[in-house]
Amino acid sequence: MFHAGISSAGERFRRALEHERPLQIVGVINAYTAMLAEKSGFRALYLSGAGVANASHGLPDLGMTSLNDVLEDVRRITAASYLPLLVDADTGWGEALGIERTTREMIRAGAAGIHLEDQVAAKRCGHRPGKELVSAAEMCDRIKAAVDAKSDPAFVVMARTDAASVEGLPAAIERAQAYRESGADMIFAEALTSLDEYKAFCQAVDAPVLANLTEFGKTPLFTASELASRGVRLALYPLSAFRAMSAAALEVFDAIRKDGTQRAVIGKMQTRAELYEYLDYHAYEAKLDKLFAVKRKL
Repeated sequence: MFHAGISSAGERFRRALEHERPLQIVGVINAYTAMLAEKSGFRALYLSGAGVANASHGLPDLGMTSLNDVLEDVRRITAASYLPLLVDADTGWGEALGIERTTREMIRAGAAGIHLEDQVAAKRCGHRPGKELVSAAEMCDRIKAAVDAKSDPAFVVMARTDAASVEGLPAAIERAQAYRESGADMIFAEALTSLDEYKAFCQAVDAPVLANLTEFGKTPLFTASELASRGVRLALYPLSAFRAMSAAALEVFDAIRKDGTQRAVIGKMQTRAELYEYLDYHAYEAKLDKLFAVKRKL
């Protein structure tokens, strides 16, 4: 789908940020879930590195997927939905030249922005123990490399800091300030644990701040209004639908295996009619009918 008037995904993301406080960004794992999110009224989408690893490759989120693995999912999602897509770029897949390539390829694939994190290359989930950080200076170099590679000035380079749970909140704020000075457009404050922490972080950092509301992690599931009142500008729900989809799939598989039929769980399923509606199936079918009608006349 193409909408005239705004040519850049980065511009669309920045415009969405101005229309909603906080901007709710919902995680999608494939093209179809992106379409569902758009139908639900969201203004922005997110592709999680964990989502790519878990859903597309059956791997844990431990830095085992490549740039090309992520780009494949980015292209599919941006082809299916006009909503701007923020992409988890982990630590950037390399040093300066690698990060420059990552930025260029993400823009080419239609992403609205990426976030880079300050963990070591052998990264871990932001809500797990054992995280190790690079120096603030090394992270600033990562940010500068990404910013320098932007062919679209509106493309968002977001800096994620995991320092709050490793070095403490003051150190995380200090890092975020340095990342902002190095050119980061926005800041991803990972694994904060209270609204007071978000308030202090947002007051100290002169940039839009993102709160990651991943389930079963260190951050409580604050409401959008609670976050807005503390100055948070972006609220991220990275894997909410994926977790629900996975639980539902297990329930269906177990029922079919146990009962020998899917009758007990049919009420939990999206109907064929609903699927066709979201895909605009009948419009495609009508084109085929018209084409075959012309061929029959010939």
